[in-house]
Amino acid sequence: MRYGALEAGGTKMVCAVIEENGTVLEKVSIPTEAPEKTMKAVAGWFADKEIAGFGVAAFGPICLDEKSPRYGYILETTKSEWKYYDLLQELRPLGVPIAVDTDVNGACLGEAVYGCAKGLSDVLYLTVGTGIGAGIVIGGRTVRGMLHPEAGHVRVMKRANDPLKSVCAYHENCVEGLASGSAIRARYGVPAAELTERGDVWELEADYLAQAIAGYICTVSPKKIILGGGVMHQEKLFPLIRTKVAEYLNGYLVTGELQDMEHYICPSALKDNQGILGCLALILQKIK
Repeated sequence: MRYGALEAGGTKMVCAVIEENGTVLEKVSIPTEAPEKTMKAVAGWFADKEIAGFGVAAFGPICLDEKSPRYGYILETTKSEWKYYDLLQELRPLGVPIAVDTDVNGACLGEAVYGCAKGLSDVLYLTVGTGIGAGIVIGGRTVRGMLHPEAGHVRVMKRANDPLKSVCAYHENCVEGLASGSAIRARYGVPAAELTERGDVWELEADYLAQAIAGYICTVSPKKIILGGGVMHQEKLFPLIRTKVAEYLNGYLVTGELQDMEHYICPSALKDNQGILGCLALILQKIK
């Protein structure tokens, strides 16, 4: 069987046709422009693909309550054209089952089913890029609840010598406001990629991320934490974060996972395919 996958992002829509075993047969990227234009192009690309179901992992906030008349609607996004847009309206005429979740939940599920967390029931995926978001899988299913996780907006303790005013429009000291790629650029005036040799940059970045991760460990208790996104291309961050997470936990939790930090806090194994493979896992869960 062939399934459709749509990773709906703020700058591009990644469309793919995938076999049930995870083999990607076709893949294309469509620029994210005006909603109607973009989604017509997406639906048109899938029209002749003979898919048996469709998984969608989208930027948010997005309504994931299947009982709500706004199921599949983009909600209070800063992308004004997309606010309250029905993401599924162009896809329903394809006549196949559709499963929807957030982009980070999709990425987390992709890693849990096909990637470095394969076989684990409880996983957290944190993406550190322009913004910061987390996908959470508990008991093999993505966490939704009242809306869906917005773990990039948990509070962290700001360093007294950090001159940055948070780049988050809502919070003065959330981890996205202080540690996202946008925050790094605002603090130093250049993108993260141009600061590779600045040890102070990555020590501060690791501290903020480790504070948040220690909190996630204490509340979510994941069996593995996967870090992705553009900022995490700075591989020097991984050992710094692992050390600081251990410092913040301060021996309070004693588990086999925490004794092996190198494998507990790790990079993505699926490179750029975790999102579309998560879409596949979403629709297979819904159908089966």
